[in-house]
Amino acid sequence: MKFGIFFELSTPRPFTRDAERAVYHNALEQCRLADELGFDHVWAVEHHFLEEYSHCSAPEVFLTAVAAQTRRVRVGHGAVVCVPEMNHPVRVAERAAALDIISEGRFEFGTARSSTWTELGGFGVNPDDTKKTWDEFVRALPQMWMQDEFEWQGKAFSMPARNVLPKPYQDPHPPMWVTVTSPGTELDAADRGLGCLGVSAAGYDEQERRTLEYHRRIQSCEPVGGLVNDQVHTMNFLYCHEDYRQARDIGVPMVNAFNVANAHLYWTREAYPTRAYQTLGNAGAAMKAKKPPADDPSVAKGLPEGVGVGDPEHLIQVIKRWESIGVTGINFLLNAMEMLPQEQVLDSLRLFAREVMPKFRSPEASKAPVWAPSRVAVKQAAAC
Repeated sequence: MKFGIFFELSTPRPFTRDAERAVYHNALEQCRLADELGFDHVWAVEHHFLEEYSHCSAPEVFLTAVAAQTRRVRVGHGAVVCVPEMNHPVRVAERAAALDIISEGRFEFGTARSSTWTELGGFGVNPDDTKKTWDEFVRALPQMWMQDEFEWQGKAFSMPARNVLPKPYQDPHPPMWVTVTSPGTELDAADRGLGCLGVSAAGYDEQERRTLEYHRRIQSCEPVGGLVNDQVHTMNFLYCHEDYRQARDIGVPMVNAFNVANAHLYWTREAYPTRAYQTLGNAGAAMKAKKPPADDPSVAKGLPEGVGVGDPEHLIQVIKRWESIGVTGINFLLNAMEMLPQEQVLDSLRLFAREVMPKFRSPEASKAPVWAPSRVAVKQAAAC
């Protein structure tokens, strides 16, 4: 099991320069500590115009700072928006390769197509085109990284033969992922040999269904790049305290605050009805804490099912359940709208690393380089 931290860089009102500075620098301090404690990944989203929910519009800048201030943890785009009006694919390839070099081969490359009309409309994007351009991006980018002369004639972009520079430090290129919000996207990931990066909450049953089908389907994939990444990561929340009551009283309101901010975004889909982004109807209600089944260890403690809020013993049980359904990594949101004081966030990270992480790995493994797919992986996947 791999453990990461995940950033939206949510920012409370009133928006001031000092408030935004605090959000960014608190996040960097959390990354430095996570690196020291043996966490495996740091992920940052790309969002635009989403007031309060996410002020992370330049993740490549934030992640470069993370790479420069850490030594072991892998740094990941969670994810680059593969829409040409927002990001030209050549510039995406160049920035990703540079970040891979700066991080000395610790870069993870996630892809997405955006999910709100607030963002798409702001850049004048036709929502019905985003799935097509995303597919073109994920097929073109690995070729830019692996070929000395690249040319392309497509819908999203066209270009004459050029050598796209620099090349990534990792050979043949960084592991590639797809962010999964809506059911079915995990199948797109599997068909292309890409990692499944969950960025929305899903219960045990739903995640197990998606994970089983993903692992089955990726066995017959047609890789778009030079390697197959068959990892399944999910998004979760983390607040760990010795007393589960304090964890509950502090952590659950933080989770609820994030879910409320997130639920507001779903209704922006209604502003531009399209088959490419199906209406989610009353999905916002589903984001509320789900009542666990009677045999779930969360019941007696009044904690939501599958959420990383509680005492260390409880979190060990929760993670073992995720592990049993085929999840290979969990990425934790640590705060929302800066509801938690920074020292509480750091104490939670320390306690989790001291009491929970050793149950899933040896001390040596926590200090070793984090595993990433290599060219060998694509040879083994030649039968895909």
